[in-house]
Amino acid sequence: MNKFQSLDISKFLPHRPPFLMVDKLISIDDEHVQTSFEIKEDGIFIDENKQFNEVGLIENAAQTCSSIVGKSYFEEDDLSGEGNQLIGFISAIKKATIFGVPKIGDTIISKAKLKSRFDTEQYSICTLECTIATSNKELLSCELNLFIQEVNK
Repeated sequence: MNKFQSLDISKFLPHRPPFLMVDKLISIDDEHVQTSFEIKEDGIFIDENKQFNEVGLIENAAQTCSSIVGKSYFEEDDLSGEGNQLIGFISAIKKATIFGVPKIGDTIISKAKLKSRFDTEQYSICTLECTIATSNKELLSCELNLFIQEVNK
C-alpha cells in the first residue's frame, strides 16, 4: 500500500475546513503531486448553480502545488506532520485557463509539476504547473508562483 493513501494531508497544510480544498494525497515526489477533492454541498466555493466556482479551483491548485515544496520542510518519516508548521500564499497567477467547473458530488483530481524553485534560509519561491480534472473532463490548466515559509513553533 502506498504510504500516502493513509496520510492526513490536513496536518501538512495550514488550511482548515471549510477552506481546506484537498482531501487525499494520491502520490508525491520532489517534482510531482497528485491529489483529490470531493465537492460537497456545504463548501464555501459553491455558487448559486450548485457548482464549485473558479476561485475554488484556483485555491485547490495552490494547495495541491504547495505540497511539493512543503514536503521538503518535513522529515521523510514524519507522516503525522508534527515536525514543522508552514504558511504560504499565491504570489502570482501567471496563466489560468478554466474549461469548466465541477458540480456537487464530483471528485476532482489535481496534478502538479514543479517548474522552478528558489530557496533561501527563510522561504521558498516556486513556479508550478497544475491541471485539474474530473473523471471525464479537464477543468483547469494553470501556472502559479507560490511563496512558502517555515513558521517558528
